[in-house]
Amino acid sequence: MDETFSLRGKRILITGAASGMGRAFALHAAADGASVGLLDIDGDGLAGTVTDLAAGTKSVSVTVDLAQWEPTEAAVGEVIAGLGGLDVVTNVAGWDAPGVFWEQPLEHWRRLIDVNLWSALYVCRAALPSLIEQGSGVIVNVSSDAGRVGSKGETAYAAAKGGVMALTKSLARELAPYAIPVNCVCPGPTMTPLLEQEMRDNPKLIEKMIKAIPLRRVATADDQARAIAYLASDAANYLTGQLISVSGGLVMAD
Repeated sequence: MDETFSLRGKRILITGAASGMGRAFALHAAADGASVGLLDIDGDGLAGTVTDLAAGTKSVSVTVDLAQWEPTEAAVGEVIAGLGGLDVVTNVAGWDAPGVFWEQPLEHWRRLIDVNLWSALYVCRAALPSLIEQGSGVIVNVSSDAGRVGSKGETAYAAAKGGVMALTKSLARELAPYAIPVNCVCPGPTMTPLLEQEMRDNPKLIEKMIKAIPLRRVATADDQARAIAYLASDAANYLTGQLISVSGGLVMAD
């Protein structure tokens, strides 16, 4: 096995670890021998993820609202202290609630931008002093193909995710002198609790999605977790500022 693809021994911070892609990546990383710091606003879901980690995994979990700076700074500090440092930061936390743009309350927009963009900004800001001091580390952000091509009913969400893409590219330039790559996974339709709820609200949604996807299926959370794992591994250490669409071919963009 090529160990450059392994996460063994890495200390990884994972946001959104209570469910969906964040949980899937946490389980994947732990099974591969990583130590994990898990952040999420859902304490019960976070406890469930911790319970399901591979036996013997070193972990730190903190229930926190990542849309607030001071609690996020404290939570990241707790993870760094508990794991003895950080090698990888993964911003996976996200939230969406589709609707007609001009009918959604302004507070709804603010929450979409807080959870999807400000959380990544806050976590990066809190973690970077440690990474810069040690002169190494990796950041992997999770955006969405909605931010690349737009998405009907998800305008504010797409705007926030577009911000995550810009964050990735700009931070990659700023951190290149410190040998800290920054890359981004852009999922297409993925079977997470959010999509499952949308399917219950609109039973025909899944059929339309599958017809539009060249590989003829929506992604699983594990599909996205494996892409995050690649960018978090040493195998990707010459990639930076890159946006990788994981959408079964739905979005083929430069």
